Amino acid sequence: MKTYKHLYPQVYSFENLLIAYYKARKGKRGKTQVAGFERNFEEQLFVIQDELLNKTYKPEEYAGFFVHEPKKRLISAAPFRDRVVHHALCNVIVPIWEPRFIDTSYANRVGKGTHRALAKTTEYARKYRWFLQCDVKQFFPSIDHAILRAELARLIADKDVLWLCDQILKSGVGVLSEQYDMTYFPNDDIFAANRPRGLPIGNLTSQFLANVYLNSLDHFAKRDLKCNGYIRYVDDFLLFGNDLRQLYRWREMIFQKMATLRLTLHEESALVFSTQSGIPFLGFRIFPDHRRVKSRKVIAFRRRLKKTLAGNFTYDGLASSIRGWINHVRYGDTHGLTRSMLRQPIPRVSV
Repeated sequence: MKTYKHLYPQVYSFENLLIAYYKARKGKRGKTQVAGFERNFEEQLFVIQDELLNKTYKPEEYAGFFVHEPKKRLISAAPFRDRVVHHALCNVIVPIWEPRFIDTSYANRVGKGTHRALAKTTEYARKYRWFLQCDVKQFFPSIDHAILRAELARLIADKDVLWLCDQILKSGVGVLSEQYDMTYFPNDDIFAANRPRGLPIGNLTSQFLANVYLNSLDHFAKRDLKCNGYIRYVDDFLLFGNDLRQLYRWREMIFQKMATLRLTLHEESALVFSTQSGIPFLGFRIFPDHRRVKSRKVIAFRRRLKKTLAGNFTYDGLASSIRGWINHVRYGDTHGLTRSMLRQPIPRVSV
């Protein structure tokens, strides 16, 4: 297996840091942190370059806030200068893993995304009679740093790049500790509770490293189980087949595989269903011949729209919210739903 050396100079090169800066500021130039960095960005990039070169770089604290859709989650926003470093690292190491990811892993990858995941799910719904639905319990809080670090070192032989990965991993230790319920696995001792774990939700590096972490699961499903109908989007994944007993055998083997990654599944929902009954996935219920938006998504948007209209709002903000909704539901058969949702009268606002 090929390993990659001499990567670190690529990471801290000024050209790469400049590209990383442009990527990190995209769509965010109105933010205070970004505007402050932009005033003397070249000088700031030279400072970052010097810190990386001399390995004095230390990530700063995250700013945390909760979102409640679709469920309560703690989002951890890294300071802008750290986001530049995240992009600089990913510019160099993502191309190493990208060819090693399976084709039907759809999250946080160029050319993939929700639309293609839904299209593939529809294709499999028409081809197979049954599906096994799985989702990982407390995925980002559970990611074990030792396992992830070993997976990174399988391909990266540059100790300086691994040092930078370590700094980013250490910065996330404890951020999601309150969202994690300790789980003990076979052969664990009392010190297992002290294992460093957790990737902050919202970071570019976390999104990429989540795919690295579950890459072995993807290949297990395709190569060991020989499941031709397999799809994963972050921590939600589906296995399709025409043999009901085989799918339940796969279920047991998946549970065993997850334990090697120190992960658990929601056992009560990891069941086999008929594709004709509809596949709940990515905010939709997908049938062989049509897709419907999940009812909780509709209810959540109705509440959000009603709250917006009842308070102080701008037409630009309202239009942005509505466009976001339409952009999401357009992947389903939702013309009538969208029309009914937008029939609410919009009050006048003073200019």
